[in-house]
Amino acid sequence: QVQLVESGGGSVQPGGSLRLSCAASGHTSSMGWFRQAPGKEREGVAGVSGDGSTKYADSVKGRFTVSKDNAKSNLYLQMSSLKPEDTGMYYCAAGAFASRAWILSQSRYDYWGQGTQVTVSS
Repeated sequence: QVQLVESGGGSVQPGGSLRLSCAASGHTSSMGWFRQAPGKEREGVAGVSGDGSTKYADSVKGRFTVSKDNAKSNLYLQMSSLKPEDTGMYYCAAGAFASRAWILSQSRYDYWGQGTQVTVSS
């Protein structure tokens, strides 16, 4: 059983930056970030697969950077040039798969954190 704890969310103005962190209690292979805006379905944002590959949703490419500390099984998401549409609850997830192809696929993840809120508003 892996427990995931997210931190780093908050309120920021458009154009601002935030850094999310996810601490895992045990060894993980692939880890990813997902988000859910009010009234919308949860969507994949970015992640790192077990083979070290990264993948991003088109909406965040060039603005967000995902990284993983394998020694600590921690996952990070550096978010820059934030937009109001980035607002939502951000969840960390972990899975046993290794392929980059599944990074943004929710069904491939076995463990989920409780989420951290990100609000982008002027």
